Amino acid sequence: MADEAMREKQSHMGYLEVLLAAEVDEREHRTVQRRITEAHLPRMKTLEEFDFAQTPKVSAAQIRNLAEGGYIERAEPIVLIGECGTGKTHLATGLCVAACRQRKRVRFTTAAALVNELVEANHQNQVRRALSRWHRYEVLAIDEVGYVPLAEQGAEFLFQVIADRTERAALIITTNLPFSEWTQVFGNARLCKALVDRVTDRAHIIETGTESYRFRRTIESRQKKKLEGAKGK
Repeated sequence: MADEAMREKQSHMGYLEVLLAAEVDEREHRTVQRRITEAHLPRMKTLEEFDFAQTPKVSAAQIRNLAEGGYIERAEPIVLIGECGTGKTHLATGLCVAACRQRKRVRFTTAAALVNELVEANHQNQVRRALSRWHRYEVLAIDEVGYVPLAEQGAEFLFQVIADRTERAALIITTNLPFSEWTQVFGNARLCKALVDRVTDRAHIIETGTESYRFRRTIESRQKKKLEGAKGK
């Protein structure tokens, strides 16, 4: 009887352990999903989906190492530089998803959207509050820096957001311009120099190249369709 009671107790405890483990897994899953929703990602793209064969300049090992999150703890910037269609936004998004999986507070935005929000907040005398919201994220990804020239006030706001994060919180930036051409976007040369100094300090600078793999993929798809059409005749 004692052995039977012990086995029953062990079975009951095992059942409770399974239930507890399932509850913990479900809570972690909900936390990750909430983090991803709050990140405002443009599209749900992961690093597992990225085709490194199409972007030979990008080191898969380096990206996977960054995805482990050490740069977040060290508050190091990541700068992705390359032409349109070379995978910058996909890589930035994938790194954001990886951070969300580690339950970090993440936010993704474009440079234009960030500046517009702060300019609007300035009109409402709410700049301090708006800046504090952006500062609370452990990872901030700013996409498309350099695509649109910024007015002086907008450039100053962007500089303030980036400066506030220097050595305090992680930053991911994508840009289509080399640093030597950032003066095309930031008219104030002194501010531009200070911004580049902060962005590049201890940064992981990753060049994605100049050849658009999206364009190449489109051409290859068309050629494939032509071949299939020719075979069907």
